[in-house]
Amino acid sequence: MSVHHSENERETVLPPLTPGPHRRRLGLISIVACFGGLLFGYDTGVSNGAERPMQAELGLSDLSLGVVISSLVFAAAVGALVGGKISDAIGRRRTIIALAVLFFVGTVLVVVSPGFEVLVAGRIMLGLAVGGSSTVVPVYLAEMAPLEIRGSITGRNELAIVSGQLAAFVMNANIGNVWGHIDGVWRLMFSLCAIPAICLFVGMLRMPESPRWYVEKGRNDKALEVLKTVRPEERALAELAEVERVAAEEKAEGDVGLRAILTNKWLLRIVLVGIGVAMAQQLTGINSIMYYGQRILIEAGFDAGAALIANIASGVVAVLGGIIALRNMDRLDRRKTFAIGLTLTTTCHVLIGIASVTIPEGNPIRPYVLLVLIVAFVMSMQTFLNIAVWVWLAEIFPLHMRGVGIGISVFFGWTTNGFLALYVPTLIENIGITGTFFMFAAVGAIALVFVITQVPETRGRSLEALEEDVSTGAVYTVAKGTARRNRR
Repeated sequence: MSVHHSENERETVLPPLTPGPHRRRLGLISIVACFGGLLFGYDTGVSNGAERPMQAELGLSDLSLGVVISSLVFAAAVGALVGGKISDAIGRRRTIIALAVLFFVGTVLVVVSPGFEVLVAGRIMLGLAVGGSSTVVPVYLAEMAPLEIRGSITGRNELAIVSGQLAAFVMNANIGNVWGHIDGVWRLMFSLCAIPAICLFVGMLRMPESPRWYVEKGRNDKALEVLKTVRPEERALAELAEVERVAAEEKAEGDVGLRAILTNKWLLRIVLVGIGVAMAQQLTGINSIMYYGQRILIEAGFDAGAALIANIASGVVAVLGGIIALRNMDRLDRRKTFAIGLTLTTTCHVLIGIASVTIPEGNPIRPYVLLVLIVAFVMSMQTFLNIAVWVWLAEIFPLHMRGVGIGISVFFGWTTNGFLALYVPTLIENIGITGTFFMFAAVGAIALVFVITQVPETRGRSLEALEEDVSTGAVYTVAKGTARRNRR
């Protein structure tokens, strides 16, 4: 365990962060990059409200509608896998710029689509962009941020995602209730995605590349140039020396990327844990609520217009939960946050199932009780799970395989999400709200055991210190490491 101890000592001698223009520069970079998260949120949330008029106008069956909604999600799985690898090859910044173009073109295809085929093609393009941004933006932010505030900087992307979803719900409720009688109203809902795509493209042209990616490519002078814009000078030099040292050790070992994962049992284990964390997040069913919230609320007893408005409550608490999560991100350990989140979401699932059984259909209180419990579930999810999961995934993998590692993990997360998006309308139709939510509760209990027993802690460690401990397996002596940090 001497490696672990010396790493912690080295982290404490990094020169302190001081106020100055570099803090404002880091803030601006995070805002611009988070337009990727905003697009991710709007593009996934807009279907919640647009799907019913779209189904009616284009004459889609329930299964065809499931294909339209889930095509984005399955494409996002591919985008996550490919986006990570591309960003390792050409850089985080260039990849994000390419994704902005993909967002714009996909939006245009959806808005002008005459029928099912073009609509699915547009949704696939949007999915590739959503998946790519879901892996590349958090990695870019984690590599830019100093360790003291890495959680809250990286977590801003998830806050942007839920803000995008809220914006979609609000715009859908306004557009749906004002122009809902007009054919093609869903096209107007989708067209608004073009605006943040343009902002992301223009903004990222002026942003720097990740200094850690520059070091990986042997361009250390460029890395220092970037670090000096987002750190005090003394801190920039110290961080660069640390990144260079670990990168040199990796190169000496030879294997990088996928080959390293297959030849090192500890790297393989961390990828499997990453897959588990990404899947656990999706198996809470959060995205079923975000995609089909209106349908679930109609099933609960609201009429269509009221369900569109009630939907906004989920969006509002998601943003509130995100703000609370950002405040806690650098204060609470990641594992503790995961455990609290899964305990709360599983409890909410059980309560939704019980309420659905015990309050008969037609009872005027039924839709409101279910709405309150669904909102409590969304609040629990956003406060404790969503931001923490994305931050942890962006931190845990070593630099030489970071794009590949997060890409593989998120690929499995998106694939899980895709199957839920495809089958949730059918599930609700066949086993109702009760069966659907009891099923989510059972899976949540299994996920809770997995997180408590398998997930290593990342808070308060430099990416380089984590990298060494992940590669040697020292990171799994979690309890000792946490105890020592708490004593310090």
